[in-house]
Amino acid sequence: MMRPWVTLSFAQTLDGRVAALDGSSQWISGPESLHFCHRLRAAHAAIMVGVGTVLRDDPRLTVRLVAGRDPLRVIVDTTLRAPLTAAVIRDGAAGGTILACTAAAPDVRRKALQDCGATVLTLPEAVAGGVDLAALLDALGERGIDSVMVEGGARLITSLLRERLVDAVAITIAPIILGAGPIAIGDIGITTLTQAIRLRNATWTNYGADVVVEGVIDYESG
Repeated sequence: MMRPWVTLSFAQTLDGRVAALDGSSQWISGPESLHFCHRLRAAHAAIMVGVGTVLRDDPRLTVRLVAGRDPLRVIVDTTLRAPLTAAVIRDGAAGGTILACTAAAPDVRRKALQDCGATVLTLPEAVAGGVDLAALLDALGERGIDSVMVEGGARLITSLLRERLVDAVAITIAPIILGAGPIAIGDIGITTLTQAIRLRNATWTNYGADVVVEGVIDYESG
């Protein structure tokens, strides 16, 4: 059994913001790079977000702008806060959704989501709290999932990088400046430049006004 290949993909401003102070984030990137994002979704077996993204944005996490199949939706949701009215649950979507929680999730929430057709995985708790992400990736690998695209949010992205569970990135940079607002990546334990995570075979591709940076993560160079 092998863990799936994990690709981080998110859009940010020139100054590294993924939303404005009021929380607005649509649309930081332009239509051309949005098409790229949907092609990337279609190329992955699963798409993963944290429950905060579900609560804030209510995304469908489907492939719409290009031809291709919808990936399996994976929601990291420690205590199963995702509402039954969420787009990833309602209208039959639950059948293509996995919610990863810990034993802290109430049984009544677990049953309600399962009754909607969702798959609920109860996984070990990480030392720092929340779902053990390595265990989650192992569980996805056991289900034959060979690739996962991670779109957010910041806590999930930061945790994956801190635990060195990310294989590649595809980051969209939009030519706008906000000056303030949330960022995608928090403290991952790096204290000096020589520890920096670097990319191998990095490419910079223009999509309309945006630039998408892609590359494979090289943890050994840090």
